[in-house]
Amino acid sequence: MNQRDLGVAMIGYSFMGAAHSQAWRTAPAFFDLPLHPRLRAICGRDADAAGAVAGRFGWESVETDWREVLERDDIDLVDICTPGDTHAEIAVAALEAGKHVLCEKPLANTVAEAEKMADAAHSAASRGVRAMVGFTYRRTPAVALARQLVEAGRIGTVRHVRAQYLQDWLVDEDAPMSWRLDRERAGSGALGDIGAHIVDMAQYVTGDRIASVGGLVETFVTSRPVAGEHATLGGSSSGSGERATVSVDDAAAFTARFASGALGVFEATRYATGRKNALRLEVNGTRGSLAFDFEDMNSLEFFDATDDAGTGGFRRILATESEHPYIAAWWPPGHGLGYEHGFTHQVVDLVTAIADGADPTPSFADGLGVQRVLDAVESSAADRTVLDLEETR
Repeated sequence: MNQRDLGVAMIGYSFMGAAHSQAWRTAPAFFDLPLHPRLRAICGRDADAAGAVAGRFGWESVETDWREVLERDDIDLVDICTPGDTHAEIAVAALEAGKHVLCEKPLANTVAEAEKMADAAHSAASRGVRAMVGFTYRRTPAVALARQLVEAGRIGTVRHVRAQYLQDWLVDEDAPMSWRLDRERAGSGALGDIGAHIVDMAQYVTGDRIASVGGLVETFVTSRPVAGEHATLGGSSSGSGERATVSVDDAAAFTARFASGALGVFEATRYATGRKNALRLEVNGTRGSLAFDFEDMNSLEFFDATDDAGTGGFRRILATESEHPYIAAWWPPGHGLGYEHGFTHQVVDLVTAIADGADPTPSFADGLGVQRVLDAVESSAADRTVLDLEETR
């Protein structure tokens, strides 16, 4: 079969850039894609650093200005892996230039920016140009299986949702300043960076949306040592003793009510000492329950309340069988997948949607919905009130 090339350009090249590069390179090797991704260009302000990444992952060229990427006829899709403060400008311009867009989460730094992006995506879709936001955890096979079980009614009517994202990489109070701790660049802290994932996952698995929230946010360490590129982020200019102000939250917690009436409890923190990447979701229904923890990412815990009480209990489903989502393209049963595979599955779903002329999910509208939840949590925490999401529209 002759495949048409899909010319890909990636803006940004650091942590997410490496994950996305691996995915673009790996997806066609394991999945029968309807289009063949070509790694045409990687773009970053530092030509040498971007060039080093290009050499490792096989990008064909290096650009230092994203606007020049949009002028290239050999680029069909733009993959945005930059900090949140640049998402709206790049994504809207790319869509208007007729380029498909994949944008890392959270979609934007503000609801207003996310609305602009969603509007641009809606307009572009009428011209056959597609846009997707990158919530890759929903493409973990065990999570996709959880969605299928809820859709099939296996746990009945959902009553409770508990979601946590626990990390500890900021526990050291003298860990250096990062762009992720600067509101101008990141929009928010743990809430937007990792809280966005659990909001998306909870809504995805349940097929329901969060309708109201009551939130708390906290910044435990208000300044951090400055190093390298962050020397202009505030604080004094007194050399090695310089510290910059942390302008985002370190932790967030909120209660939620879903549109169906189900209750939710959410927690996102970078201060859960000993927890490295514990993304957890539990859903309780009238006929059963599901539980997932990314630190055991190939497993899904399932409780069927219709089982005999004497022998019933949570069962561990090892989500590595060929009938489980995405697994057939990979290894024999029992040979687990890893963090990077979610990004590969993201590429597969996006490329397939583009080839089919379909709108991929999660859409920019879905990303906007998550952004509204995050904004409502911050507003609720500031006002010490429970906030109805309809009030934020």
